[in-house]
Amino acid sequence: MASAEIPTSRPAALRLSAMAQFRTALALVSRDVAVLLHNPFAFVIRTAMQPALFSFVFAYVFPRIGFGIGGGARSGSSGFGNVLLPGLMASTLMFQGIQAVALPLVQEFSFSKEIEDRVMAPVPTWAVAVSKIVSGAVQGCLAAALVVPAVWIATGRAINPDWSHPLTLSSIVILGALAGASLGLLMGTIVSPKSINLLFALLILPLTLLGCVYYPWSALHPLRWLQIAVLFNPVVYMSEGLRASLAPQFGHISLWAVYGLLIGGLIVMTIAGEQMFKRRVIS
Repeated sequence: MASAEIPTSRPAALRLSAMAQFRTALALVSRDVAVLLHNPFAFVIRTAMQPALFSFVFAYVFPRIGFGIGGGARSGSSGFGNVLLPGLMASTLMFQGIQAVALPLVQEFSFSKEIEDRVMAPVPTWAVAVSKIVSGAVQGCLAAALVVPAVWIATGRAINPDWSHPLTLSSIVILGALAGASLGLLMGTIVSPKSINLLFALLILPLTLLGCVYYPWSALHPLRWLQIAVLFNPVVYMSEGLRASLAPQFGHISLWAVYGLLIGGLIVMTIAGEQMFKRRVIS
């Protein structure tokens, strides 16, 4: 019955002023944030546990048991920790965007049908889709911020990120969060509940392991074919952009390429996700 009711709400949306539609879309985002803040402990644990454990094992334990990555105990933990921090922030931005948008959408389309209530709001369908991206991006930014203290504690306070590029840092975090959430919107509209496990096996793991999370892109130079192949991975540009801000001493992809690919990918995924979203709710 949703397909018959949804189109009748569109004329009401068109009669509202742009400001009224904006306030309605903002209310949808505020609702998602309120739900998130209702149980902040679960969000912190879910977000910080993985980067903290990775940092603890690779940047704290390994150097101290003779498996040091990058040298002895002191240089290994500090040096590799500084490489690891931007990469873990990037993977968190992507993973959180998918988790905050794709998984709820799959459930809403298939089980709870909550999405029907959202699309009956007096705003265009695209505004409902964009509100999903914005709320996912807000969660992604919060999650990326939590990674910093988690890695700092897990490495034994050995990291020393460079905070002298705040504009680059904030812009990459925001773009990365929006890109992750827009990919989540696209995935949430095309993945069925039966295929949700494949989403992580075929998408999340390759994006992370081949996203220059644990190593700079320049370190792949001996494997030139792989260095070129990973350029199709958006996490690479998040990792390298954050590394340019927090650890520029390790070298990074040109920021022109980072911004260009992130913005271009964001536009493409947002348009594709919005079109698929509209097709699902009106079909």
